Amino acid sequence: MNRRWIALMFALSAPACGAEMVPEMAPELTLISEHPVEGIAQGNLSGLAWCGDALWAVSDREDSQLYRLDASKAVWQAESESFDLPPAPNTGLSWGMRVRTAISGMVRGGKMDFEGLSCDNLGNRYLASEAHAAVLQISPAGTAEWFNLPDGLVRQARASGMLLEFNAMFEGVAVDPEAGRLWLAAERDRRGLLVMHRNQSSWQCTGGCVLLAEGGRELPPPALGEQALPRAFSGLAFHQGKLFTLEPTAHQVCRRDPSSGDRELCWSYAATALADSRRYDTPFGNAEALWVDAEGAWIGVDNNRLSRADGEKRPIVWRFAAPKDGWGAKQ
Repeated sequence: MNRRWIALMFALSAPACGAEMVPEMAPELTLISEHPVEGIAQGNLSGLAWCGDALWAVSDREDSQLYRLDASKAVWQAESESFDLPPAPNTGLSWGMRVRTAISGMVRGGKMDFEGLSCDNLGNRYLASEAHAAVLQISPAGTAEWFNLPDGLVRQARASGMLLEFNAMFEGVAVDPEAGRLWLAAERDRRGLLVMHRNQSSWQCTGGCVLLAEGGRELPPPALGEQALPRAFSGLAFHQGKLFTLEPTAHQVCRRDPSSGDRELCWSYAATALADSRRYDTPFGNAEALWVDAEGAWIGVDNNRLSRADGEKRPIVWRFAAPKDGWGAKQ
């Protein structure tokens, strides 16, 4: 019997938290354009956000740089903006995790391992540090300050099974335009969503920090074979009252309820990512950055210094058109 049919039968008869799930047949997003990015010295594009009049990016191998993307030509040029990084906070991770993270940062670069980028209406930029399970805010003037995260946020996440695995911590951050709510995405084993609310100058968890925590594995698109992989989040965005998650195992962008984390609709980018010329020699998805607007979605590819089948070695940004009925289409 075909492995996918076996997986589907198992999914129907087992709890969702442990099932090997078959990705739903989501409609395909239409690719508008593809842009290699020059000028990110260490590569590893890991976050995108539209701030002011331009798209900005961050690399998980650089601790004190943001990049404004000049999109005037087909090949984009990244223009660096430096900031002074304050000492990283202690957010309650175990001693062993902190030591392992420090060693990894020295070996590969990027001691903060910044994953995800978001922006509010005032032009403040928000970066999630995977290495320290922390959030850095950078003002339009370039002043950087670590969030004083709510007491219990990391503890509640770990109690729910998240933030327990090395290099599987915060992978995305999103803030609403008024900076009243901020969400974080935990990557995998277990993946999940957390939320905090601003109360004047501080941030709090109202009714608990954890919106969603789920484990299990799922089958990738057929082009990647029949080996089930962990469910994962690799990017997070907020648009028109909804959360959008970048889900690299299934090669999908999914719309979710910002109050519960419940999945509502998904759209696939697999046809683009898995075209023969764009394939990387890895079983994992390389899409790591997401920004959503009314006209479409920007998805950034962290090539991890790998060359794809056509020889391209630079980070890539894809522009997809919004779905025909818009991002707010009914379920």
